[in-house]
Amino acid sequence: SWSIDELKSMISVIDRNSPIGKRDYAMILLACVLGIRAVDIKHLRFENFDWTEKKISFVQHKTGKKLTLPITNEIGWAVIDYIKNGRPRYYDTDVVFVKHMPPFEPMADDNHMHHIITRYMRKAGIDRRGHKHSGFHSLRHSAGLLLLDMETPLPIITSILGHSDSDSTAIYLKADIAKLAECVLDSEVL
Repeated sequence: SWSIDELKSMISVIDRNSPIGKRDYAMILLACVLGIRAVDIKHLRFENFDWTEKKISFVQHKTGKKLTLPITNEIGWAVIDYIKNGRPRYYDTDVVFVKHMPPFEPMADDNHMHHIITRYMRKAGIDRRGHKHSGFHSLRHSAGLLLLDMETPLPIITSILGHSDSDSTAIYLKADIAKLAECVLDSEVL
């Protein structure tokens, strides 16, 4: 996972004046703030956004279960900016995030968008060598750990990440050494 400082550094180098930068910024926020899987970000449609209620609802590709999450102001404005000022208008699709090279169509299912993250990490000067994974899923993992750091209860993290049960979410606990240390019994108590 990435630290909050690394995420902020990566996000700060995105050129939010370019169409591709607007797209990437919105997608990265959806992944690292809400923990949405890359495949679900690629499949988001205009109808998934309820701007009145400030919610995003979609059926998760992996689990087949519906997930509803709040749209934060930052995410909302990023998505709106991309739709209004960055998204190519040449392709008739209701998929929100599309390719920016002809043909202007939705991204393929086998495109894991790894190159997007590595480009911004490199541009921010972040050393990725110690990280086993550095794609979009690493942003989702970071979101889970950040929620854990904020002492969000595990069932809430499970709900936000759209996991079927807390056992799936518990994988994020193993990376938090400080929290694990709190679980260890003092040898004097034994």
